[in-house]
Amino acid sequence: MRPLAKLPIASFLLLLSLSSCAPTPAKTTPEAQPTVTAIPRMPTSSPCTSISADHTPGPEAPSLFPPITEADHTRGPKDSLITILVYGDLQDGTSGLFAGVVKRLLTEYPRDIRYVSRVFPLVGRNDKATLAAQAVEAANLQGKFWEMHDLLYSQQQNWVNLSIEDFAQWSAAQASALGMNVEQYQADVKSEAVAALVQSNFETAQKFGPFAVPLIVINGEIYLGPQDYASMNDIVRLILLGGRQFTDCPPMLVEKTKQYIATLHTEKGNVTIQLFTDKAPYTVNSFIFLARNGWYDNITFHRVLPGLYAQTGDPSGTGKGMPGYYVITEILPDLTFDKPGMVAMVNSGPDTSGSQFFITLAPAPQFDGRYTIFGQVLSGMEVLESLTPRDTQVGVETPPGDLLLGVEIEEK
Repeated sequence: MRPLAKLPIASFLLLLSLSSCAPTPAKTTPEAQPTVTAIPRMPTSSPCTSISADHTPGPEAPSLFPPITEADHTRGPKDSLITILVYGDLQDGTSGLFAGVVKRLLTEYPRDIRYVSRVFPLVGRNDKATLAAQAVEAANLQGKFWEMHDLLYSQQQNWVNLSIEDFAQWSAAQASALGMNVEQYQADVKSEAVAALVQSNFETAQKFGPFAVPLIVINGEIYLGPQDYASMNDIVRLILLGGRQFTDCPPMLVEKTKQYIATLHTEKGNVTIQLFTDKAPYTVNSFIFLARNGWYDNITFHRVLPGLYAQTGDPSGTGKGMPGYYVITEILPDLTFDKPGMVAMVNSGPDTSGSQFFITLAPAPQFDGRYTIFGQVLSGMEVLESLTPRDTQVGVETPPGDLLLGVEIEEK
């Protein structure tokens, strides 16, 4: 079994848009159900189905846009798994906000993201857009592109309302503060070479037709989704998760005649679970396979609703991750959510169980017949009840949850 290549950016947009429609579980009601947004599954009689989808292009894949070259302004390792290419206008407020988002992502994932900034001045709309573009190119001649780039975006409120003449003086003062030779900077800003370079970049971008800025391209594909940090962080985490997914269903390793005990090691203590191999063999087999392959190591309880359930099992921490395959729903009428401590696999519909699971903190009859129950807590309910309340929401930054450190399997 090998890792599954990353899914298309379009799939992540689907995940974000569909999950934004999920009910907000403010109260303990039937609507507050365990959720995971999943890729549609074709009907099958197989107990497990691997998910085949077009691969997300790598950073060097062919694209509609000019290839990234040494002439581009880049940040981050060249061999990063994720390349974020942005066409932005230095005078545009939305471009400035997104530049701040990418800067945060680079801090969070310094080895995983490469950022490419291509300045696209909105000529005729923003009066200082062209001059600002010339300013960063002039700064680049002194090795200060990113310093001037970041400064212009972060201090937009200090210069967007200045006259062109006052902006020229203001930017020269900033060049001095950045340690540049001011006379050289001022000469370069006005030079024919810099003006021609900015004009060439503008004309190249225009060939793609009119577009709003910032134009965001992730691994060669245009991204049109939410631009806030929380949403972009979800996308980064899901792309990185792609490197851990599997192309095939797990082999059948468990035996119905044996007993299997799972111990969840959490940062709040241990939880011991009796797995129902005889009642949900395919689900238990998948759970054990994932546990033994480290899928559940150092991940968060991303959804904890006091008095209802605690949910985990997604290494991306987004609540949208899955292992690359689906397992059938295994429902037994006499196995119900009639008490706390019932362990069940999350799904988005029949036969779409993946890796995410939840443990009830109280009786939850509203879930009967909808989720595969594959275990029951033997000890550690007090640990589950002490978990920090948490619920991930699209576009909302959520504080980190408590960690599931790993799952240990004992076979008897």
